[in-house]
Amino acid sequence: MDTNVPKFIDVFAGAGGLSLGLMKAGWRGLFAIEKSPMAFETLKYNLIDKDDEFSFEWPDWLPKEAIDIETLLDKYQLQLDKLQAIPLLAGGPPCQGFSNSGQRKYNDERNRLFEKYLELVKLIKPQMLLIENVQGFAKSFRKTERGKNGKDIEEGSFNADKELRNNLIELGYVPFKQNSVKAKDFGVPQLRPRYILIAVRKDLLQISPFLNPFNILFGSREMFLSERGLPVDREVTLHEAISDLEKAHGHIQCIEPDMQRFQQGIYGPIQSENVYQKLMRQHRNGKPIPKGQVVDSHRFANHHPEIQERFSRIIREFRPGIQLREQERAALNLNKHRIAPLAPNEACHTLTSLPDDLVHYNEPRIPTVREYARIQSFPDWFEFKARYTTGDKQRRVQVPRYTQIANAVPPLLAEAIGLALRDFLEKIQCDLPTVTVITTELTIPYNSIHSQEEKESSIPMNNVEQQEFSLAVSS
Repeated sequence: MDTNVPKFIDVFAGAGGLSLGLMKAGWRGLFAIEKSPMAFETLKYNLIDKDDEFSFEWPDWLPKEAIDIETLLDKYQLQLDKLQAIPLLAGGPPCQGFSNSGQRKYNDERNRLFEKYLELVKLIKPQMLLIENVQGFAKSFRKTERGKNGKDIEEGSFNADKELRNNLIELGYVPFKQNSVKAKDFGVPQLRPRYILIAVRKDLLQISPFLNPFNILFGSREMFLSERGLPVDREVTLHEAISDLEKAHGHIQCIEPDMQRFQQGIYGPIQSENVYQKLMRQHRNGKPIPKGQVVDSHRFANHHPEIQERFSRIIREFRPGIQLREQERAALNLNKHRIAPLAPNEACHTLTSLPDDLVHYNEPRIPTVREYARIQSFPDWFEFKARYTTGDKQRRVQVPRYTQIANAVPPLLAEAIGLALRDFLEKIQCDLPTVTVITTELTIPYNSIHSQEEKESSIPMNNVEQQEFSLAVSS
């Protein structure tokens, strides 16, 4: 094995989207931590049990099973101590407590899990850190403490981003961040703006204090897309991503155990110019998957005829990609808070763990798990395990297939970040000449691919953050 290949550890790994992207970028995974047995089943099947470049090395001392970060720190401190200075610690705390699409609660225990992440940082002292989360991670929470009589006695706030960066500076790291890295800018057929933080050990930046990994990421964007044949000046559309998966191409009785009452789709043809489908529709060895083969996790929901008719009306009568208003939902006798027909000719909006919120663009049904995976840029050889869905009280504790995908980092985006981090690591190790301009502003040609709303959502460093950066480098 090539000892020069940089290694990483992935914590809060989920089904493995971030790990897969890093491996495709030439990183070697040492191990991954994920507490959900459902998500770990998928991770293990795809990235642990195989023996190729898309597989973790996995140490003998760590069981190949779902564990949480607390267990890792409690049981394996001696082993972790021997991993000091590993090139990269990747992963991000669960995003549900920060998400703008959910209920943002100050006291959500998931909001403090990054503290355990910091304990691990302190123990193994990686050269770099990579954290991905929802944009809400950088927004403050307001809280009110109450006395015994129930009256408000104190108000305060909590900002995970600021607290995280302050802690990293104290631990000897220089943090770089972007509040709105959009997956669609890197070939993913989905908007998906995300908070990304990259932190570098200060001692590695002594010679090149102003080298910025985000400049490398955005500066290499066009080359990344061009090398894969993906469009540079526009987004990959939803139709480009999933048109070969339409039910009209054919279906058979579901071949998965205990699912015979469902239908499972087969592959349709790929149009010759559809590069994205060719990129996704491959076996693990890179060979193309032919027309007519059964598609993994492509199980169609059994909708009641009344539901199908309602979905048909939504497709016919309402604007694609736009949430139905309250009165429109009432006219359809819908009790749901949100539902929208998908728009075929643009990138999909950010996926959530609730597929019932979406209607296929020309078939009266919700998207399948495989269509979700395509929208997230998981290759078709990546198989999803465990239950398809769950509901009610189990949603908080179980991670079925739809949720595994919705929570994942898109592998294409992760691959682009992984390549930029390898380039960055090589530069700081070789002490190459560097650019001396501090900036985290996006340098993509906005006029061609960004709306005005998206332009305004990209947040560069403000003056306070510039001062924090300078202090972290010079102290």
